[in-house]
Amino acid sequence: MQLHFGRLIDHVHLRARDLEKTKAFYAGALQPLGIAIANTGDGWFQLDELFVSVAGDDAPPTHVHLAFQARDRATVDAFYAAAIAAGGTDNGKPGERHYHPGYYGAFVLDPDGNNIEAVYHGPADRSAPSIVIEPIL
Repeated sequence: MQLHFGRLIDHVHLRARDLEKTKAFYAGALQPLGIAIANTGDGWFQLDELFVSVAGDDAPPTHVHLAFQARDRATVDAFYAAAIAAGGTDNGKPGERHYHPGYYGAFVLDPDGNNIEAVYHGPADRSAPSIVIEPIL
């Protein structure tokens, strides 16, 4: 069976009560996954497809579950440790889950209560590490 990733979601938008605290959390938690803050501006920052802006009266903080892909079990473990060190709250220590054979994940709540996961689905061959999109000018 062939699986395709990177075709469904253009971006996910989170809203944070304390943008600097949330920015520090994601910068630390996603470092083991090789994901860094790519862009930042007044009241927002972006990491790949994840866009985070400051919450307001007209746009309250979000509450979602996000699962990030990890390259192996050790990366899931490193994510969990980094996320806790960056101010996250434990929501499920690293380990195998019953979802399917080989599912290994860890769960942490971010500063706004979003359930953030790193997951490894087991060995697999990827056609490419990511896609590259270059705008046509």
